Formats: sequence, structure tokens, C-alpha cells
Amino acid sequence: MTIPTKLSLLRIALALLIVFLVTLPGLVAKGAALGCFVVASLTDWLDGWLARRWHQTSALGALLDPIADKVLVLGVFLAFVQLRLIPAWMVLIVLLRELLITGVRLFAASRQIVLAAATEGKHKTVSQMATIIVIFAVLIVREWMAPRSLDPGVDALLGWVILGCMWMTVVLTLISGVSFFFRHRAVLWDTVSR
Repeated sequence: MTIPTKLSLLRIALALLIVFLVTLPGLVAKGAALGCFVVASLTDWLDGWLARRWHQTSALGALLDPIADKVLVLGVFLAFVQLRLIPAWMVLIVLLRELLITGVRLFAASRQIVLAAATEGKHKTVSQMATIIVIFAVLIVREWMAPRSLDPGVDALLGWVILGCMWMTVVLTLISGVSFFFRHRAVLWDTVSR
């Protein structure tokens, strides 16, 4: 097993740890969850960089990398839904987009067709990661200030910041999904009609 593949597996393990930590009360748990998320996000960049630099691309790595990304992002978003920080319908849109495009990619790959990621997908991923970091920052501020000493107006503003970031993520998720199908429409139509 290559080092990039091991990093993808590490990202999945970190995702499970983050989901556990974020549900625990206290500033230390939220800070540890944020730290683990940053490390997991860095492994996303590092495993791809190492795979290209060391020529260690593999079929297992190509399968595990996007799965690890989705487990990380969707796991954390679902934990935030459980904590009532973000609306479930927004996460459902992200989830449906990820499942649909992953399914289409796997179907195309079974026919030896590679549907590469594009700039819109990378912007979507960055917005998801940034949104998660912002939400963690809000959680840490709330834990640090404690509910009794945090001004209700400030708390409401923090809630609006979270909602604004989620709207940005949902919009970019929809744009990247629509552009994916539009860009690959000819290939997809040809593949389905075979």
C-alpha cells in the first residue's frame, strides 16, 4: 500500500474522530476537532501531491481519495446538523450532488472513461472546507464565552455567519454539479446510449 493511499485511510479515521469530538461538550473537544480537521484537510492535498511526485498513483488510491474527502466533509456537516447548527436540507443538497456525481464517475470509469474534476469542483471543495472551519471557529467562540456571557446579538450574528457560509457552499455545490453534467453531456449521452 502506497503512502498516498495510507494518507487517504488516515483521513477517513480522522473524519470519524472529528465527528466524535465535535459532539462532546467543551472548548478542548471543539479545539481538538478543529485541529484534526485541519490535519485531515492537509492530507487531502498531500496525498495527491505525493502520488504525482513519487508516481505512486494506484486504482485503490484513486478510489479511496474521493471517498475519504466525502466521508470527511459529509461526516462533519452531518454532525453540525445533529448539533442544530446548520439546516439538514442544505446538507442533503451537498450529499445528493456528491452521490450523483460519484455514481456517474464510477459508471463512466466502468466503461474506461475518465471524467476529470474541473475548477468549479475545486471551488466547491474549498468553500466546503472554509465553511467547516468557520463553523468550528463559531463553536469555539461559543464554548469559550459560554452561553451566559455571550451577548445574544453577537450569538445571533454568529448564527447568520454560519448560514451565509452554508448558502455560499450550497450555491457553489449546485453550480459545480450543473457544470459537470453540462461539460460532460456528450460523453454521458454516448455512454448511456451504448
